[in-house]
Amino acid sequence: MAFEPLRVACIGMGWWSDVLADAIQRSKKLRIVACYTRSEGKRKAFAAKYGCSAAPSYEAVLKDRAIEAIINTTPNDAHLETTRAAALAGKHVFLDKPIANTVAEGRAITEACRKAGVVLALGYQRRRESYFRWIRKRIDAGEFGQLVNAEANISRDRLGKIDLNSWRYTATGMPGGVMLQIGIHYADVLEYLLGPVKAVNGRFAQLVLPGDNPDVASLVLEHENGALSTLNASYASASEYYLMNIYGKEASAYYDMHQGLRLLKRGGSGPSPVACEKNDTFVEELEEFARAVRGDGRPEVGGEGATASLAVIRAGIVSAREGRRVEVEEMLSKD
Repeated sequence: MAFEPLRVACIGMGWWSDVLADAIQRSKKLRIVACYTRSEGKRKAFAAKYGCSAAPSYEAVLKDRAIEAIINTTPNDAHLETTRAAALAGKHVFLDKPIANTVAEGRAITEACRKAGVVLALGYQRRRESYFRWIRKRIDAGEFGQLVNAEANISRDRLGKIDLNSWRYTATGMPGGVMLQIGIHYADVLEYLLGPVKAVNGRFAQLVLPGDNPDVASLVLEHENGALSTLNASYASASEYYLMNIYGKEASAYYDMHQGLRLLKRGGSGPSPVACEKNDTFVEELEEFARAVRGDGRPEVGGEGATASLAVIRAGIVSAREGRRVEVEEMLSKD
């Protein structure tokens, strides 16, 4: 389905805004026409790099009828204010994960966009990686049989690489630390593959990095279908590492960033490699957003799904703080 490129404005200039802007440039379905952040220097640099106008204020962006949508990479605690303002101005919103720092704010963002009739999409690109799509397709085909267990690890080395003035590394800006910032991606993939999470047990620690936020976190997830999964997230490891193993009664899949994807079937003598072409997950999610704005389909992860995903992490945070098993429904009802 051919359509005119979606005209977008990027707000909140930082390293992630550039990641998404680079993806927009690789696509022919969106076009950056403006940008805004409070730092004049940052917005002028972004405008020069991506060939767009540097708006003098967010209000100017919202009043510009040529702008159809907002690419929002502001800090978590600004998501509600900026997204609600965009919705009231009739602008569609692509919002970086997590949707917010609390379930209540996630619900408010979702409702504001629903009420205004604008599209809300959340940036959860990890679930789109070709290995996980391959696994999901085989799960749906029944090749794994009953799903029983999974383990995931998402780790990055941040020693000497963090800015303690950045909201991303503070307890107020990113409550839950590494688990909310990057662990939530693999919590989302685990739900994508094994189904919704019912309850969580969590433990958090601060072992290597300075500051006031956990740099190591572990969750045990109870899925509604009875399967159990474990999720580890770390900023204290020696290097970057990603792992996702899915265990079923009839087959198991093993993925890590160094060895790729392998499949072991019941009765097999060992896992066999599975070839998966690398896909551009950022372009895929942004183009899906653009199509949804044009009336073609809906975003795979919208406000409700992103709020449910946040509730899993919030349950883990409460569990670690209070030393108890926490049901996700508890967070959805009162967080």
